[in-house]
Amino acid sequence: MTGHNFELMRRAMVTGQLRTTAVNDPRVIAAMGSVPREAFVPADMLPLAYTDRTLPLGDGRFLAAPMVTGRLLTEARVRPIDRVLIVGAATGYAAAVAAELAARVVALEDGAFTPGPLPAGRVERVQGPLAGGWPDGAPYDLILIDGAVEAVPPALVEQLAEDGRIATGLVRDGVTKLALGRKAGGGFGLAVFADAEVPRLPDFAEPVGFRF
Repeated sequence: MTGHNFELMRRAMVTGQLRTTAVNDPRVIAAMGSVPREAFVPADMLPLAYTDRTLPLGDGRFLAAPMVTGRLLTEARVRPIDRVLIVGAATGYAAAVAAELAARVVALEDGAFTPGPLPAGRVERVQGPLAGGWPDGAPYDLILIDGAVEAVPPALVEQLAEDGRIATGLVRDGVTKLALGRKAGGGFGLAVFADAEVPRLPDFAEPVGFRF
């Protein structure tokens, strides 16, 4: 027993952090209201599990704030038939939430993180370089990059199905924003939809002279 009422904290997160920041998809709200976020944070950070902030996980990695996860999933319009790739899954929180919304989820990580409770049969944990994606599971209807990047690697775009989406944090001129991209007719474009504090993922530097 920790002495914390996590169910009450989870309801407060939904009311105070999600509904007030354009997280208005009822399915996303229901998923984030049911997945125990406290199971995906280090034990010494349990009191902070539902705060509106990023939480350090070690090795320079973070768990994004609830609003960031909620906005990305809301804008991505996850469908029950979707196959989803989570890039930078870490302890698995975003993968667990996505599993409540989609048909199948692949959770890609390049390091060793202790996972929280992931739904058996609906989430496949794999390990490899984040920027390379996971081609064995492609094509994906949605790729969620759980962190901010300077550029979306072509390898990830190639792994999208036609009309597939990429939801990500995006670094522009030193400022992080939330962005959604879509693949259509062989092309791909990103559009920013909100400012947000998003932790950067390593190994996603923008090539010189490159910009969407």
